[in-house]
Amino acid sequence: MTPSDVLKLAEEKNVKSIDIRFTDLHGTWQHFTIPVHELNEDIFEEGLGFDGSSIRGWKSIEASDMLAMPDPNTAFIDPFTEYPTLVLNCTISEPLTREPYDRDPRGIAMRAEEYLKSTGIADTCYMGPEAEFFIFDDVRYSAGMNECHFIVDSCEGIWNTDKEEYPNQGYKIRSKEGYIPCAPSDQLHDIRDEMMHIMNDLGLQVERQHHEVATAGQAEIDLRFSPLLEMGDKMVLYKYIVKNVSFRHGKTATFMPKPLYGDNGSGMHVHSSLWKDGKPLFAGDGYAGLSQMALWYIGGILKHAPALCAITNPTNNSYKRLVPGFEAPVILALSARNRSAICRIPTYSASPKAKRVEFRCPDPAANPYLCMTAIMMAGLDGIQNKIDPGEGMDKNLYDLPPEEAKLLKTVPDSLKGAVEALQADHEFLLKGGVFSKDFIDNFCAIKMHEYDQVRLRVHPIEYQMYYDC
Repeated sequence: MTPSDVLKLAEEKNVKSIDIRFTDLHGTWQHFTIPVHELNEDIFEEGLGFDGSSIRGWKSIEASDMLAMPDPNTAFIDPFTEYPTLVLNCTISEPLTREPYDRDPRGIAMRAEEYLKSTGIADTCYMGPEAEFFIFDDVRYSAGMNECHFIVDSCEGIWNTDKEEYPNQGYKIRSKEGYIPCAPSDQLHDIRDEMMHIMNDLGLQVERQHHEVATAGQAEIDLRFSPLLEMGDKMVLYKYIVKNVSFRHGKTATFMPKPLYGDNGSGMHVHSSLWKDGKPLFAGDGYAGLSQMALWYIGGILKHAPALCAITNPTNNSYKRLVPGFEAPVILALSARNRSAICRIPTYSASPKAKRVEFRCPDPAANPYLCMTAIMMAGLDGIQNKIDPGEGMDKNLYDLPPEEAKLLKTVPDSLKGAVEALQADHEFLLKGGVFSKDFIDNFCAIKMHEYDQVRLRVHPIEYQMYYDC
């Protein structure tokens, strides 16, 4: 769309408000709203000013002025507002130089696509994230000096078999047995269906929706693959739709990776492939039908995986999910079909267009722009340096004999470990000016502060274990 197309759309839909949105470092959509009479073609060139010092991890107060630059291609009509509202997604620029702001996640994804083309390796990186989430009925939490607790509830939760629901009709989903049951066990089908149809109406191209493995409303809605930047835009809209549909039904959705103890957490497996001149580059006669380029791409991901985790698994809670024995892989290996490997080669189709790499480590707390960009940059580094990924591991990596298991490397087991890996290994992200050193330093400082926020607090389980010592 062009700016004039956006103006025509606003007139056709009788729009009253224009919502200006951008994504902060943590992946949260921020917004401010202008009346429709303020919409004109000039704002697409001149931008709209706002205070960057109030956005987490961005500007200090003495240099707080920033510009939101609307992208006309992202225009859509918001299905959740009372007044007809047209939304425009933005990148962020410095007001004095008009240069892109180096801490803007969407701008980083834009530079990544430009860098990819400059390498001559490919011109398009397709991404297909599979985000999981939970839909709860109620959530309460508190963390004070002298108390700490959380409690979530769900109509499907196995802990509610004896709840006074008047009547309690049973059909509670057992732990780790929630994968694709029909109603009445699956009590949230209609809500997921509503999410799916709104996504399709807004151009997100949903491939399927279903209940996931965990009890208590775990869900997955999969989108058809798209180019990197476009998929980043789709994923922030995806989260917006999931949260607002849940809220509209008196429920609450979370993309927190591990909200429940002892059950599966929520991952975001990310599929990626490189194309050039409309042709796929990952099909070949190598392992699992991959090209040498694809194998090198995997080599780069495996080499940089510990550092990637700081960006693809960016919360303390992420490492409650990344433990052996569940579906979240922790072992740095590749495999065809095997879901215990961190890089999997899906084998559903023999078509060259379907050849792709599934990086199974990420979770949906990740900023989608940063997550997918970092994965691509690691893969490109693998191609440029011809990094060998090693042999495929076509067996359950969790059941290996001890002498074999000890030879395998794993991802970090804490946010601190991931941040330290990123501090030691980030040169591959700086290529082409995609990420800046300032971004890496700022990101690491923020994440280490988050790590300390958890490390310094007393946990209720410590009372259970140690109070009588």
